[in-house]
Parts: sequence; C-alpha cells; structure tokens
Amino acid sequence: MNILMGLLIPLAGTTLGAACVFIMKKELNQLVNKALLGFASGVMIAASVWSLIIPAIDMSSNMNKFAFFPAAIGVLIGIVFMLILDKVIPHLHLDNDKPEGVKSEKLRKTTMLVLAVVLHNIPEGMAVGIVFAGAMSTESAITIAGAFALSIGIAIQNFPEGAIISMPLKSEGISKGKSFFYGFLSGVVEPIGAILTIVFSKALTPIMPYLLSFAAGAMIYVVVEELIPESSTGEHSNIGTIGFAIGFVLMMILDVALG
Repeated sequence: MNILMGLLIPLAGTTLGAACVFIMKKELNQLVNKALLGFASGVMIAASVWSLIIPAIDMSSNMNKFAFFPAAIGVLIGIVFMLILDKVIPHLHLDNDKPEGVKSEKLRKTTMLVLAVVLHNIPEGMAVGIVFAGAMSTESAITIAGAFALSIGIAIQNFPEGAIISMPLKSEGISKGKSFFYGFLSGVVEPIGAILTIVFSKALTPIMPYLLSFAAGAMIYVVVEELIPESSTGEHSNIGTIGFAIGFVLMMILDVALG
C-alpha cells in the first residue's frame, strides 16, 4: 500500500496543478511561468543526479575504476530514446504554432499540447518506478525513503506542469472541466509506467544501474531540450535561473534528508 501511494504521489501533483483552472481566471503570468519552468528543471536535474546517477554508480562499485560505465551508457541511451520519441510523437509546445514530430493533420491542437506534456512525464514515471523497484531489491542500496523523496520531488514539479497545461487550454475556449481532465490525463502516464516497471522488476534487477541512469538521461533531455529554453526566451530569463536554483536545492535537500 505504501509503495502504491508513492507511485501515485506524482499524479497527485499534476492533478492539483490542473485544478488551478477552477480558481484562476487568467493564464499564468509570464514571469510566474518562467519561474515554474525553471523550478521544474532544477528538480529534474537534481533528481537525475542524486536519486538516479549516483545510486547507479554506487551499485556498480564492484567494477572499481569503471563504476561509471553503466551510468554513462544508461544516460546516453536515455537521451537517444527521448530524441527518437521527440521526432516520432506528434506534439505541440505552448507559445509555438509549429507542431513537432511526425506530421498528423487528424490530431487537434489540444491533443498535441497534452502529448507534449506526456513526453515530459514518460521519463518521470520510469524514474519513479525504477527507484521503487530498486528500493524493493535486496541488491540495491536505494531506500524506500529515498524513493519517496524522488516521488515527492517530481510531484512538486508536476504541480506547475498541471497548471501550465490546463490554463492555456481554457484560454483556447475549452471548458474548465475538460481542461482539468486533459491536465489530469497528461499525468496518468507516470503511475502506469511506474507500475509496469515494478511488475518486471525481478527481471530488470541485473541491469538496474543502466535503468536508473537511463531514466536520468531521459529527464536531462527533457530539461535541456524543452524546459530551460522555454524558461530562458524573451525578457527576464534570470527568473527561470532563480527558479532552477530553488528547485535544484529543494530536491537535493529532500533526497539527502529522506534518503
């Protein structure tokens, strides 16, 4: 039951963020949006380092000087994996009229906006599932508290993501209820991916260091490719940088204090 709750925490963050559509009349202020994007970037980078890459290296300590190898390979594969998804899945980012991925005239703008956020959430769901699978394994040094720290950190950064998807949808003329539902739906991929990872955890245990760093690489790709550029465009880019610093430090504190 505790593990199931841990897997659902990130979805709760997305859901609460999407619920902002019921209490906020206007779109998010541009400065607030930059700060939230920067904050999400900081959380994801810190989680990638402390919750995924460092444990992957620790689990490979028997390789001595080459303990970095599984982590290095995993990060690179994770980045390539997300690069492929980015090129294949049709999606549309906020404040951008040109869709990315495979061209599809049948998909509506709202659907492609949701798919853009789903792309962000895929590596996050994988990360949570892999860390909880590692915590359940006797061969891993990852603790349940450390897994919850990652889950809570991702939930915190999911809150602005939920608002960032639901608020613009409302401004596109979609009802509040549907805007909330789309925001909620964008986060459902996380617990699904996490549960599937745990189901196959016994078979995945031998390659756990690679999987941990794979999830880290996927999240790093999302941050570098999407979140940081969006938080840095136009004026007041320093707001995004401040948000990044706060998110990074908060996630670092959570991981060390709870791990």
